[in-house]
Amino acid sequence: MVEQIHKTPPSTSLQSSQRLLSLDFMRGFIMVLLALEASRLFDTLFEASEGSFTQGVWLQFFHHPWHGLRFWDLIQPGFMYMAGVALALSLIKQEATGVTWEQSFKKMLKRSAGLLAFGVLNYAVHADGLHLRLTNVLTQLSFTLLVAFLIFRWSAVAQIAVCVGLLLLRDALYHFTNIPGFDQPDVNQHNFGNYVELVYSGRIIEEGWVSINCIPTAVHTIAGALTGKLLVSGKEKIKPMLLWAMICLIVGLGLDFAGISPVIKHIATSSFTLVSLGICLAAYAGCYWWIDVLQHRKYLQFFAIIGMNSIFIYLFFAIVGSRWFNDYIFALVGGLLTLIHTPVVLGAILSSLCIFALEWGLCYFLYKKKIFFRI
Repeated sequence: MVEQIHKTPPSTSLQSSQRLLSLDFMRGFIMVLLALEASRLFDTLFEASEGSFTQGVWLQFFHHPWHGLRFWDLIQPGFMYMAGVALALSLIKQEATGVTWEQSFKKMLKRSAGLLAFGVLNYAVHADGLHLRLTNVLTQLSFTLLVAFLIFRWSAVAQIAVCVGLLLLRDALYHFTNIPGFDQPDVNQHNFGNYVELVYSGRIIEEGWVSINCIPTAVHTIAGALTGKLLVSGKEKIKPMLLWAMICLIVGLGLDFAGISPVIKHIATSSFTLVSLGICLAAYAGCYWWIDVLQHRKYLQFFAIIGMNSIFIYLFFAIVGSRWFNDYIFALVGGLLTLIHTPVVLGAILSSLCIFALEWGLCYFLYKKKIFFRI
């Protein structure tokens, strides 16, 4: 769906606009990083810095191979958490304008179906044929948003209980199913998640990503929705977010240190879910305090512009970019730079930045035309 609306500058007054610049900024910041990653910038910088101190910095822009945590492992949890915040603000606005629960439910079903369809199509086409993969952020969101919606009107205590239940369900599936060959909960290629991949798709992903991560990561989206409710309430906001951030970090790291649940993103262990959620809560609390409370709003529009069309730009660089646009720009810019004898590494960096600039410019064009894509 494409919405063309008359937009006023973002305001901290949720009653009038239901829009927070901190939400657009944080969502935009995540999308900027994803767009830069899709442009191959981080690959180039990592390879170019081989053997130097800075290579360790660029290593943070790649997923940890298994047990451990890097900065890049927080991107998907952050995206799903922010989707929960946006869901809450949208549902509260719908209720205030007289939209019934049944009408909202129909919209949610259509949205989930759209996310699932785009997620499947995005990753289905490969050089060796079609692959059914449900591990990407869009297919995961199609489930987690629906769960968050269904329990949205429950009390905060009840929703937190659901989160605990989802984490316990995840661990029960991994630890107590005892399927021969897939009875090692924390070992790649030999856990219950790998078994599910084999059953429904006929293959196991080498890196160990699994579709049933949607069960524990629904906690990220539910927590985001609870945050959204808090933001429109008359209650204290920063302290509860920081308190829950501390609780999640202590429990998650405690589970890891005790050897009960190692921090592994690929299979979204309970410890990983809690640690990443704690960091998301703390990060957003900081953004909200700095941007919407203290009103530090200069220079944020760069991120907000891409954040307002996050679904569109994600689909663009994931489908169009990876399959055609990136190679075309690399060939064009690289060829022109070769004519002036530009070093190979510098040429690759400039090509990646050119790709990102064109994608950001596309979002800016849509922003100026007041066109916003929604699923």
